[in-house]
Amino acid sequence: MIGHTLRRLAQALPTAWLVATLVFTLLHLIPGDPVEAMLGDRAQVSDVVALRHSLGLDRPLVEQYVRYLNGLVHGDLGASLRSRASVASLLAQRWPATLELAAASLILALAVAIPLGVLAATRRGAPADRVVRWAALLGTSLPSLWLGPLLILLFGVGLDWLPISGRAGTASIILPALTLSCGIAALLMRMVRAAVSEELAKPYVLAARARGVSRSRAVWLHALRNALLPILTVLGLQCGALLAGAVVVETVFSWPGLGRLLVEAIQWRDYPVVQGAVLLIALSYVLVNLMTDLLCAWADPRMRQT
Repeated sequence: MIGHTLRRLAQALPTAWLVATLVFTLLHLIPGDPVEAMLGDRAQVSDVVALRHSLGLDRPLVEQYVRYLNGLVHGDLGASLRSRASVASLLAQRWPATLELAAASLILALAVAIPLGVLAATRRGAPADRVVRWAALLGTSLPSLWLGPLLILLFGVGLDWLPISGRAGTASIILPALTLSCGIAALLMRMVRAAVSEELAKPYVLAARARGVSRSRAVWLHALRNALLPILTVLGLQCGALLAGAVVVETVFSWPGLGRLLVEAIQWRDYPVVQGAVLLIALSYVLVNLMTDLLCAWADPRMRQT
């Protein structure tokens, strides 16, 4: 297990470097001048030149890239072009809100997907199975950009049950978490149904039933446990998608997280903040997938040989 972990870590490091390089390169290809955005259209040419020099934006791109990588190695993400605050401090302020939203969305998705997926697997072809499949299809078809405003109009404006913006108490996280978890729950529901259905058809489940094991015990203790490997794989991928989807959801609900900070930084052409936010999201995705891979290897020793 230690050797497998070291191999996966060695594979993750080049991925992290490639992610950092792509973030730097693509960001500098975006049209727009952050200095002009900060000073406005009526700024004097001398002021523009002076500010660009003080921020190091007049240096060659290769030199900026080397300084960028050197800063990453030493944990220095630079300073915001707009507020001059440390990028690391800005990310540290917003990151807990994003993790809170992602965790709530993941818990909600699992609470819905696992019971309904198992129900559909044990009732294949029955009305309950058809309802679950239609619900999963509907969930994957609803984009967050459309579902979020719909929930705001229904539960926030029409019924006035829940707050529609901000992060003030438990009630404020319900609508954002529901919006973010909808598509993930639908995908997990289909995966649980397929994986458990496959396990239920295997001989060991029939043998357990023949020994007098109850149906619920055979399903939940035997079939679901052995179906966890593909479910964990998809779950790891969706954990990364949670962080990417939070950009849209946080903007819709004015949730003070990393996604909203990223959108604000893009609007102001604040390169260091955009780089830091995108890099943190991307590296979190890499880390989650690495942890998922190690968890799958722990659950199934056969994967340690790959």
